[in-house]
Amino acid sequence: MEPKATVIIRRANREDAPTLLSLICGLADFEQLPRPSQEAQARLVEHGFGAQPRFEVFLAYVQEQAVGYTISFETYSTFLARPTFFLEDIFVLPQFRKHGAGLALFQNCLNEAKRRECGRMEWMVLDWNAGAISFYERLGAKRLGEWLPYRLTFE
Repeated sequence: MEPKATVIIRRANREDAPTLLSLICGLADFEQLPRPSQEAQARLVEHGFGAQPRFEVFLAYVQEQAVGYTISFETYSTFLARPTFFLEDIFVLPQFRKHGAGLALFQNCLNEAKRRECGRMEWMVLDWNAGAISFYERLGAKRLGEWLPYRLTFE
């Protein structure tokens, strides 16, 4: 196992937009998906850093280099009567995996969820991503079996 690096996590701001977009392209490459178009990238910047942000971003740094990010937002659980912290993206550049950046980003999300008095934290994992599944299960996370994800895409 690689030695753990010193990882700094901080909330991103508009000046970090080029860094975030680069990392999002890295995630697209990892998932073998098309990178966001120029129009989508402009929306990401506005939705993340505009007058009414729709999500928030945290960046992970190792030796002053941005190596990963999270995008998250809140939903709401009527039965818990508390917000749910939803982790939309967590990504670490492949060359920085196993150095503690992913764990630091994930722990930051847990801390944010607790600070906000959320009733739970949720996220999705691609069924082929064995590394991520193993990571989450080692942390004690359980896969939901009774809920099936559905999606409508608006074009």
